[in-house]
Amino acid sequence: MAPRQTPTVRQRRFGTELRRLRDAAGMSAPKAAELLGSDRTMISNIESGRFGISEERLRRLASIYGCDDSVLIDALATMTGGRKGGWWEEYRGKIPPDFLDVSEVEHHAMRLRTVQTALLPGLFQTEDSARAQFDLVVPRLPRLEVELRVAHRMARQAVVTGDDPIPFVGVIHEAALRMQVGGRGVAREQLRHLLTEGERDNVTLLVVPFAAGGFPLIGDSVMYAEATIPNLDTVHMDSPTGAVFIDAPTQLSNFRKTLDMVEAVALTASKSKDLILTVLKEL
Repeated sequence: MAPRQTPTVRQRRFGTELRRLRDAAGMSAPKAAELLGSDRTMISNIESGRFGISEERLRRLASIYGCDDSVLIDALATMTGGRKGGWWEEYRGKIPPDFLDVSEVEHHAMRLRTVQTALLPGLFQTEDSARAQFDLVVPRLPRLEVELRVAHRMARQAVVTGDDPIPFVGVIHEAALRMQVGGRGVAREQLRHLLTEGERDNVTLLVVPFAAGGFPLIGDSVMYAEATIPNLDTVHMDSPTGAVFIDAPTQLSNFRKTLDMVEAVALTASKSKDLILTVLKEL
């Protein structure tokens, strides 16, 4: 089996979890490979995400490492096997790989929580709003790439608007509501769309008003993707140099607490809707 040249964030995460199990067992990679009956480079390739493994081999490794956490092993088992990629693979090589990694994380999430302070959540953006944002990229993107990015963003929305939607809790700062990206007409249509999507049973939109003052994560864009167990949760943050994915247990715990704090200073869902309507009327 040829190694993967560019493992996805989910594939790398699987390898990271196996490395944590091996480290907890105090076992070297060569020793683990010997006990597994494989080439001495196999373990390092698995842990880097370059090689995938079957569920059977995963459970053998767990036994070798003395891991009796059946809940964790069962959750990791869902990440094994299957070489067919998701719908986002059709965009590989056409838009930045970080975009595809975000799609993959969202696709496998059990629940999403986000905080947006300058822009509205991508999962609820209109085509015109998304297009206006991509038109601001410096240096200017070719028109084909802009349209590919817009199409990809629209396809991502199926995780919360499709036939099997997952729960979504989004915190939006009032500043993001008032940003007129693309002009007043685009901004109006975007807010109308946000109000419509906010009526979905699986969607909760909370607004932090200017009057709330400071709050944790101010100035940041954060997505917290909950997995089947907290150990496998993932945080995604935007940065000037690209996407940042966080999976260290302590950091995940801190983000959960921080998101709780941010949601606590936001308006209720009903009052948030009222504020969105107020902003819409003022445009």
